Amino acid sequence: MAATYKDAGVDLDVYAESMRRLPRLMHRTFSPRVIPSDGGFAGLFRLDFAGKLFARNYKEPILVSGTDGVGTKLKIAQQTGRHSTVGIDLVAMCVNDLLCTGGEPLFFLDYVAMGRDDPARLEQIVQGISDGCVEGDLSLLGGETAIMPDMYATEDYDLAGFAVGVVDRKKLIDGKQIAEGDVVLGLASTGLHSNGFSLVRKVISDAGLDWDATPDEFDGQSLGEVCLNPTRIYTQAIRSIQMHYRVKQVLHGLAHITGGGIQENLDRILPKNVDAEIDPTSWQPHPIFQWLQKTGSIETAEMRRIFNMGIGMIAVVSEFYAASIQSQMDELGIGCQTIGRIVGGSGKVQYRDA
Repeated sequence: MAATYKDAGVDLDVYAESMRRLPRLMHRTFSPRVIPSDGGFAGLFRLDFAGKLFARNYKEPILVSGTDGVGTKLKIAQQTGRHSTVGIDLVAMCVNDLLCTGGEPLFFLDYVAMGRDDPARLEQIVQGISDGCVEGDLSLLGGETAIMPDMYATEDYDLAGFAVGVVDRKKLIDGKQIAEGDVVLGLASTGLHSNGFSLVRKVISDAGLDWDATPDEFDGQSLGEVCLNPTRIYTQAIRSIQMHYRVKQVLHGLAHITGGGIQENLDRILPKNVDAEIDPTSWQPHPIFQWLQKTGSIETAEMRRIFNMGIGMIAVVSEFYAASIQSQMDELGIGCQTIGRIVGGSGKVQYRDA
């Protein structure tokens, strides 16, 4: 009997059904600069629209790009059967990095690799990616779905994403403007975001708990719900600052707090003649962090090295404008606290309780 692709684990008819579900999720993210090309080999995006280079006046435009994934947080989605939010995480991890340059997000591409074709599951995943693109104000221009039996277990999948944006050279944020006296503002995270989940899963497994457990600290939410809370996207927050101020005079540095925590990510943008003094008592993180530390008997230094500890994005700003920016963030519903100061030093983050 002749062998078929279906015998090998790939059903092209099911794959076609999966592809039919995706165009509507892409189209809802399109801006007028997208040239629709359903079924084409590549996505199309106009660099010039209505006689202008984008919505702003870019005199010396620089393209900005970034790529990332969701990591082992996907294992929780797979084990709980909740797939509709990890796509938001995927977009957030790429776009938040892009925002740290002061760039305007333009478009996003995704890559989904699955152990078996499942149109309903793929639709949930891409619904999350579409939701993330709407929140991040960029177009889901295209993507790729790969069905790879034997490479992945039957119920497993992996995600990767790629974002592109643009920034005018004179408005590029790179940390070089950071100086003594600047204020370090911490924009609240929604929880764990998308880092440290190998440790999270070990703590929960070692404690003999499952994802339906509801610790008292979580106000009735299950561990699965709290851990799958999607990564906050900071497009609206950063754009609000950019629209209200001359950026270079006000916003001196941005750091997306991912793996490595505040210390390693803020270190990346500090000039070599200053330090950032961080006061860890100045904000109240989500209860998941205290619960993990207590349940897993994790040292404080290890927690700070692995997790965002309740701060998803840091803005280093001129002291004169700090209170005004905090008020803006409050209006947007994003918690924002002064968590530190810039002092003379050698380009390092210092915790005041160290």
